[in-house]
Amino acid sequence: MRLLITVARRIHKRSAASCSGAATNSGLQFRDDQLVCGSTGELVQRLRGQVEVRTEFISEEEEGALMKELEPGLRKKRYEFDHWDDAIHGYREAERAQWGEVCEGVMDRLRAVAFSEGSPLLGPVHVLDLDKAGYIKPHIDSVKFCGSTIAGLSLLSDSVMRLVREDEPAEYLKLFLPRRSLYILRDQARYKFTREILKDDESFFSGQRVPHHRRISVICRNLPV
Repeated sequence: MRLLITVARRIHKRSAASCSGAATNSGLQFRDDQLVCGSTGELVQRLRGQVEVRTEFISEEEEGALMKELEPGLRKKRYEFDHWDDAIHGYREAERAQWGEVCEGVMDRLRAVAFSEGSPLLGPVHVLDLDKAGYIKPHIDSVKFCGSTIAGLSLLSDSVMRLVREDEPAEYLKLFLPRRSLYILRDQARYKFTREILKDDESFFSGQRVPHHRRISVICRNLPV
């Protein structure tokens, strides 16, 4: 099942001052409290608890187990560069309902961290494979099919996610998503802000270049109440 998506009509323009001042001198190493930055500190504080990035959520071995299960099915598909509603460029996607023992343990851990107990989940799990040249354009998932929380594992590559307030494009957040991290978006950050994965030539965070390689995201959503 492909999720219906409402594509944002307003495109946010990156300014030189975006998320400035938090860069380090050690390559792409950021402290956990530096993984989310925004147009203002007040906005970052206001959405704290609704936007979360957890580094090293899975181990290298667990990433390998996930890839071992996902790669055979993905390899049979071709990358597409004309998504049906123009929201994604350079992608393959799949759905996964069953996992082996190691991967099921990862998914159980993800569900326990991201969703409240008893929250009905949208199934099966959505798997999105972005080519090195791929990216996700600004969009908001349809509220008819998706609930208040989305959680995604990032495999194979670091990337940068941008959230832009739909009715006030000057307000935005940027999330640095390291390889093997988990991101969680809830409530207003989920419904009031468009979400995108930046293309390779726009992939900067806190003044640092974040090279965009092939990226696979394993995404869980809950159902609307």
